[in-house]
Amino acid sequence: MLPFKKRIVTDEQMRPVGVLIDYQDWEKIEQVLEASQIQENNHFDINQYSGIIKLSQDPLEFQQQVREEWS
Repeated sequence: MLPFKKRIVTDEQMRPVGVLIDYQDWEKIEQVLEASQIQENNHFDINQYSGIIKLSQDPLEFQQQVREEWS
């Protein structure tokens, strides 16, 4: 978490409605968000995990069995 000064803006009932931060802090936050979006845009291939888990029971049958235990 980046350390930065913030001021919470409240309404008449003292409910928080916004936060004020310095512009320099906002620029740092934008840089961090941009870097994380670049990482997210890198293609993640979930197929690399295909076949890793060997199941001893059909998942739908297991789900039905667990639901029957709840009732």
